[in-house]
Amino acid sequence: MKSDRTGRTAKLSSNSGNIVKAPARLAVLALMIALGLGTGFPRAHAQATLFSFNGANGNIPAAGVVRDSAGNLYGTTFYGGFGSGVVFKLEPSGKETTLHKFTCGSDGCSSAAPLILDAAGNLYGTTVLGGDPVCQCGVAFKMDKKGNVTALHAFTGGQDGANPSAGLIRDTAGNLYGTAPSGGHGNGLVFKLSAAGKETILYRFRGGNDGSAPSGGLIRDSAGSLYGTTSSGGYLNNGTIFKLDATGHETVLYRFRGGIDGSAPVGGVIRDSAGTFYGVTGGGGDSSCTLGNDACGTVFKLDSNGTKTTLHSFNGDTGPSDGAFPGGGLVRDSAGNLYGTTSEGSGGVNVGTIFEITAAGDESVVSYVEGVPAPNLIFDSAGNLYGTTEVGGPSYNPCGTVFEFTPGS
Repeated sequence: MKSDRTGRTAKLSSNSGNIVKAPARLAVLALMIALGLGTGFPRAHAQATLFSFNGANGNIPAAGVVRDSAGNLYGTTFYGGFGSGVVFKLEPSGKETTLHKFTCGSDGCSSAAPLILDAAGNLYGTTVLGGDPVCQCGVAFKMDKKGNVTALHAFTGGQDGANPSAGLIRDTAGNLYGTAPSGGHGNGLVFKLSAAGKETILYRFRGGNDGSAPSGGLIRDSAGSLYGTTSSGGYLNNGTIFKLDATGHETVLYRFRGGIDGSAPVGGVIRDSAGTFYGVTGGGGDSSCTLGNDACGTVFKLDSNGTKTTLHSFNGDTGPSDGAFPGGGLVRDSAGNLYGTTSEGSGGVNVGTIFEITAAGDESVVSYVEGVPAPNLIFDSAGNLYGTTEVGGPSYNPCGTVFEFTPGS
């Protein structure tokens, strides 16, 4: 499997001594914290910091936030609390509440996935580690409004999957769907959980043309078909975009070819009303970018006829810097403009970006971010964007921040 500065995989030791996979950027960030490394930001930044973590209340918010109708933001951190991460709430007033501190027991630990909310205010998510006392392969969990966490499923590392790092989606019947990048036949899988927590394996990847390591989230259409990406497998191990219909039949919609075409898609895909998919690759693209081993990544679209177009190749520090290593999690506004984040910005120092790609395909950096922004931006009804930095913020906070950004400001 590919490995570069975006991260797809790194080895971290679990409490049981097993070696498991987790986003590599988190290991890099942990090293930065341990060494006390600063960033040295090259220019002014536009985002407003809403909250800075201090370790005790969370450390490395790696997955962005979700927002309720009252404007409260909810998210997770990979570390902090008891050392195993937390679930937090941030009110519009700026008051932060730690709702749960993971113990690395049955409740899991180290979440790298965005949360989702149901109509009753319950939160759902995944952890990379914890759960099964032998495997420590992560859990899918539910947290009620009182802060009580229930592990809906503890992954055991075998046929049921291991180490989920993406968020869940939920249908109208309360069933949850997600991916695990490992387990199954050794190449990851797509799973379904009933409201009671019964797991059904919808598809196990085989690692060849069908793809391998589905580390991003899923989307679901009205017919019950699921869509996502694998970071490897496919053509020369460069990753795929796949469809899984309601009967469990998998179709590969596109196999990335590496090089200028892009490689290692991250963060899943989004889809517009015409059936066009949009996403990012963590590698490939503009060969003039020298920051990584496999160029600096791309933004792509795939239309309903299967025609794939590269909307933008990131050049890193070549020419006018447009960033490098997009982390996935694109969002799209009502005008058709796409927004996302890169983990590096000007000159390759630890300054990320928020970028925009217009409906016409023009890319621009709309903000240099003080720190390393996580993927998974969200919009509010007024058009403001919210996200997290895994490290960084004013005066360089090594534990990360929650920020707000208004396009056009």
